[in-house]
Amino acid sequence: MGLNEKKDICLLFSGEDFTDRSDIDALRMSGHEFSSDNASYLVHLYEEMGSGFFEKLNGWFSGVLLDLRDQKFILFNDRYGINRLYYHENAGGFYFSSEAKALLKILPGTRQLDLRSVGEVLCCEAVLENRSLFSGISLLPAGSSWVFARGKPVKKQTYFKREAWESQPELSESDFYEKLKETWTRVLPRYFAGKQSIGLSLTGGVDSRMILAWAPSSPGTLPCYTWGGKYRDCADVKIARRTAKLCQQPHNTIAVDGEFLSAFPVLAERAVYISDGTLDVTGALDLYVQRLARQIAPVRLSGVCGGEILRRLVMFKPDSPQQGVFDSELERSFRDGAVTYARELQGSHKLSFTSFKQAPWYMASKFSVERSQVTYRTPYFDNELVALAYQTPAKLLNNEPALRLIADGNPRLARIGTDRGIAFRSIPGVTQALHQYQEFTFKAEYAYDYGMPQWLARLDHVFAPLRLEKLFLGRHKVAHFRVWYRDEMSSYLKEMLLDPLTLQRPYLRAHSLEKIIEGHVTGYRNYTSEINKILMLELIQRKLINLN
Repeated sequence: MGLNEKKDICLLFSGEDFTDRSDIDALRMSGHEFSSDNASYLVHLYEEMGSGFFEKLNGWFSGVLLDLRDQKFILFNDRYGINRLYYHENAGGFYFSSEAKALLKILPGTRQLDLRSVGEVLCCEAVLENRSLFSGISLLPAGSSWVFARGKPVKKQTYFKREAWESQPELSESDFYEKLKETWTRVLPRYFAGKQSIGLSLTGGVDSRMILAWAPSSPGTLPCYTWGGKYRDCADVKIARRTAKLCQQPHNTIAVDGEFLSAFPVLAERAVYISDGTLDVTGALDLYVQRLARQIAPVRLSGVCGGEILRRLVMFKPDSPQQGVFDSELERSFRDGAVTYARELQGSHKLSFTSFKQAPWYMASKFSVERSQVTYRTPYFDNELVALAYQTPAKLLNNEPALRLIADGNPRLARIGTDRGIAFRSIPGVTQALHQYQEFTFKAEYAYDYGMPQWLARLDHVFAPLRLEKLFLGRHKVAHFRVWYRDEMSSYLKEMLLDPLTLQRPYLRAHSLEKIIEGHVTGYRNYTSEINKILMLELIQRKLINLN
């Protein structure tokens, strides 16, 4: 909590702000006194700038500002809406919380699922348009600063308009790269600030390697880590271990092994609970590895969303579950969800969709679980970098700028290929062959795991004694829920989903659910996606709705 000198302005702030140091130094020069160990400077920034201070903020955050001078109260969040705030309005007042579950506890009328939202999360893996799974509960829109004053209606306003970024001119290829390099080298050190130790979540891709190439860290002071699987060292582990060693930084492999599988039932419950039901049970893995990452360093620095920002990658899309599992009314909502998704995507600038819709509606669910264990940082959501990304020329919406930036930061890192076989200086024939091989193994692993078609599942069942999955699994991924549900987790599946309580849910068709479980655990069908979602719904009922 921050107070100004006169104690007539109070700020409650959740999250981190990466405002430029020059703005903070200017406050001290103006005579303001505050600690360098926290965000108390924000109160003084508000004193100097008024409501314009919100647009200065840079990071993922939410908060409450009480201004006794003007007898007003301001509820706000970051411009991307990643630090979620839930709210409910009724005749009795306005209620808000950083977690939907808190509202469920005090508002009985909200303790029911919203059919439209459930359809969207089952079809799109996200609730769209700033709604929540629960009746009457919504998300505060991105970049909000809602003003409450006695005797006046709530002033629902936004402090940032993304049109200001969308209207920027596209730069030439040379100008864009020079501006990218200048911006990157200037903003990256912000994410290494603070007294807590920082660990780099390192993969085989380009985005975390960009951080490593320019990290302002002495040898041996930046612990790196990578998730590893039970079958073999995946490409991420092999490459990250090599790049960390080249930069003289320690590297750890965080293994997803039998210990995770044993803890899965409890972890799945916690992941669904923490995310307010917006992340399915695969979030158990995120919860598990983040707990281990915290033992290495309490701050996790990640290259996450580099592709979404610099290359405008859309990471989710409609994919309806198997027909006949859910009741007809819920199945109709899948189609409605797909229509809503298409409208939101088509009506947006591609980067605005990934930054201001995909990030708060889809990515924030995963972030909420991860951030429950570590302080999570990524430089790719720095305001200056996102603003610049809107000026990217079409020909550079690929890996080329990242590979070049890595080469400029550390030429030796650029000579190591990525997990998809891409390198800065390609060797004619060799680099292309390596890329094609890695692409084949990536797609083959998907087809033999999460995305296994039903005809292949039946064939795999015939050859089950040969354990063919060992040929494919673990080359790129560490999560293998198709196999786990079939083998190690089969008893848990039956206990949860064949429970009479589950089979009686009005939105499920009990006979179809029984056939799904039988087909999957015996190995002749693949219903991984459906099982993920049905487990999520059941845990929402048990841990969020019925528990309250």
